[in-house]
Amino acid sequence: MSHHAFCGLSGEHLGALVAELAPRWEARCESGRRDRRGGRRVREAGAGPKYGLVFVDRLLVTLVHLRTGLTHEALGVIYEVGSSTIGRSIGEIRPLLAARGFAVPDRPGVRLRTLEDVFAYAEAEQVTLRIDGMETQVRRPQAGRPGRRAFVSGKRKQNTIKTTTISDGQGRTLFSGAERPGRMHDQTALRTEGIAEQFHRHPGVRAEVDDGYRGLANEFPRQISAPPKKPKGFAADDGPLTEQYGWREAKRRQSSARICVEHANAEHRQWRPLQRFTGRREAYGETHRAVAALVSDRAARRATKTQTSKELVLARTTVL
Repeated sequence: MSHHAFCGLSGEHLGALVAELAPRWEARCESGRRDRRGGRRVREAGAGPKYGLVFVDRLLVTLVHLRTGLTHEALGVIYEVGSSTIGRSIGEIRPLLAARGFAVPDRPGVRLRTLEDVFAYAEAEQVTLRIDGMETQVRRPQAGRPGRRAFVSGKRKQNTIKTTTISDGQGRTLFSGAERPGRMHDQTALRTEGIAEQFHRHPGVRAEVDDGYRGLANEFPRQISAPPKKPKGFAADDGPLTEQYGWREAKRRQSSARICVEHANAEHRQWRPLQRFTGRREAYGETHRAVAALVSDRAARRATKTQTSKELVLARTTVL
């Protein structure tokens, strides 16, 4: 099950993850045992009942479940344990994965865990952010439950949970979260999470967005770039050709600048629970952050591409 086709990670990445999370898992288990005992350990370490799955197996079970969506019962058959053991293992490891934060390109060991971290990093490194929303289909709430319509997305006509993704100019995930019901508008979800406030606190941060955040671009015209509005007074095939071509070219350039965040969302979609989440809606946020952190690890390992200049220069000087 350690093959990348099942767990979604390379051998090197998996080894680094084991070394990172094993001490945290052991400390958490020891803290729980101390709380249950009400004091210090009486017997020597290693005494008592043994775990049905060691830590590495528990991590692999969680990764395979997140990558492929295999049920607890199926994983229990593979590891020859009960489905309840699989459920407890996932419940222990998934919070550790979700709390890791997001990797920073070319900065090994540095993690971004909050929006304040992301905007401080973008301002310090002069990174232009790309912001976009992402919707995942979830189970429909029971009939008669208050707030049932809040999950119905006006765009997809399904029950969804909406998240916000922030990436750099090469599609590497810097933040993904801010879970909100699918009926909420992208811009409202962004403001509710406090992302708009971060632009006030960090005036040097720039961002590229789509049409859904036009109101935010109007509020921060020097910081946020949205697609240009269609000129008034002419339809798609009407009006001066120069204005049509100019508007289309400006829209194409802006779309080309922000398409990398769509690629970041596509990397998240490679993990089965973010294609269609069948668990409890309360657990979606933790699952999404766990997957996004793993995706950011892989993306941060990609080499930084050098952007060539597009400035026009004279090939040779003409002497008159």
